[in-house]
Amino acid sequence: MAPHPLPMFVLLSLICLCRSDDRLTPAKPLSAGDKLVSDNGVFALGFFSPTNSTAGSYVGIWYNNIPKRTYVWVANRDKPITNGSPGKLVVTNNSDLVLSDSQGRTLWTTMNNFTTGATGTSAVLLDSGNLVIRSPSGTDIWQSFHYPTDTILPGMQLPLSTDDDLYTRLVAWRGPDDPATSNYSMGGDSSSDLQVVIWNGTRPYWRRAAWDGALVTALYQSSTGFIMTQTTVDIGGKFYLTFTVSNGSPSTRMILHYTGMFQFLAWNSTSSSWEVFIERPNPICDRYAYCGPFGYCDATETVPKCNCLSGYEPDGANFSRGCRRKEEPTCSGGDTFSTLRGMKTPDKFVYVRNRSFDQCEAECRNNCSCTAYAFSNMKNGSTSSDQSRCLIWLGELVDTGKFRDGSGENLYLRLASSAVDRESNVLKIALPVIASILILACISLVWICKSRGKRRIKETKNKYTGQLSKKSKSNELENETIELPYICFEDVVTATDNFSDYNMLGKGGFGKVYKGRLEGGNEVAVKRLSKSSGQGADEFRNEVVLIAKLQHRNLVRLLGYCTHEDEKLLLYEYLPNKSLDTFLFGMFCSYGHVSQKYS
Repeated sequence: MAPHPLPMFVLLSLICLCRSDDRLTPAKPLSAGDKLVSDNGVFALGFFSPTNSTAGSYVGIWYNNIPKRTYVWVANRDKPITNGSPGKLVVTNNSDLVLSDSQGRTLWTTMNNFTTGATGTSAVLLDSGNLVIRSPSGTDIWQSFHYPTDTILPGMQLPLSTDDDLYTRLVAWRGPDDPATSNYSMGGDSSSDLQVVIWNGTRPYWRRAAWDGALVTALYQSSTGFIMTQTTVDIGGKFYLTFTVSNGSPSTRMILHYTGMFQFLAWNSTSSSWEVFIERPNPICDRYAYCGPFGYCDATETVPKCNCLSGYEPDGANFSRGCRRKEEPTCSGGDTFSTLRGMKTPDKFVYVRNRSFDQCEAECRNNCSCTAYAFSNMKNGSTSSDQSRCLIWLGELVDTGKFRDGSGENLYLRLASSAVDRESNVLKIALPVIASILILACISLVWICKSRGKRRIKETKNKYTGQLSKKSKSNELENETIELPYICFEDVVTATDNFSDYNMLGKGGFGKVYKGRLEGGNEVAVKRLSKSSGQGADEFRNEVVLIAKLQHRNLVRLLGYCTHEDEKLLLYEYLPNKSLDTFLFGMFCSYGHVSQKYS
């Protein structure tokens, strides 16, 4: 029996569901179950409902070729489609994108405010992740890159100048499954275009140092081989932040996480996960004003911590109140400026334009309220008439730090000249004293090691000769003392690279032999007696005393010994040209028997 043909409306539905065009037109809207896919399949746009969410559905853009669903843009993040009703995204005759629910209520629109649209206008999803409304002439009259949610993609420009018509902030999701706007936002500072700030509500949470004119900041990731460049540019007095990646790089993005952290991530196809390469604020003392006034986050420490700026001391048991001056400047011409290198410039500065370095210093020196200044030449990144950047501070210095990687810039801190002189005098006295103490300590350690070695070998020899005298009064070693160096166990461990297998020359019945290099470059062969060899203290004393006594050109010389807990070690001269039988029998013996030299 022939199969019954499918109804025409079923066939049309299947065609619609399988279709993956990259554009919408007024005649072809986007409905639930449909999606747009960019030309090369990099990104997709459609309706979605987050996992573990009952809020409703949204229209968004996500990576199409990554198995873990990752959203980079959401249209109706604060107005989800509720009650399970299907939604529809259409391109109107006025060249707008409009999202509405089944009852015709508008939930989101682009609001281009065109009176009439041109025939042939479409919405196109690009491989960059940008959704654009494109006129028939090819002009983009609207784009999602100008209205980001929580993500910056390569090639996207984020305006930092608050007087820019396109100025917007990144706003984090409210939670891992809730795209609604949260309290965390990130963008240019309204008080200055020179810095980027993360806010928690209206309070600063983290701040990037004021822009110093650097055009490009690059990051090379050795494990994947890609290069990311972050660029800050000044175009006509307005600042923009963007980043690009090298060809062949994995999928990368910058996001403002729902926890308030700003992250740079790259997709790791091996682990099928997003790998975080940069995260701010990090460490914890990098949070805004964490160390209080005149305190700074010192990231050069093994564990980053708060410290006081030069000339200041803690104002209390912790840094909640910051630091206070040790001595107030006189402002009588006798003050000086201390240069603090590699610093994150503090917040609350005054931007003085068109000043040279000397003029910038004079601006601060001539104002008794000025506590510090910083100067930078901005010719690399600025296209405006102002080719320099002079910052001065007229009060407390808050939210500063010292970078681990040596980046940052010079901060010139105002101090009383007497305080600087005292610090200089203390250093002049302290440094020579500390150096002298270290030299004396080293000399003392060397003397102790040598004295301990001589004492131990004498004690060993006396005990041994005493035993020999009971057995044979004619023994020639009875009353002789042999001067043999005692080597510290730590020096032996260092010389053999902790008895590395790579340095092992061979092994015999009583232990293993290692090649070592003592301080000074002398090569030695270290015989490490096995703890289970059966050779006890008597045998060890015999070998030390007898071999030290015997000297022959065909026998290796014993250079020293070491005892440490249950470790017993003998240090011989190192013979690099194999064992004696190699020379006697014409190089027919295996080099693997090198331990025969030291048996």
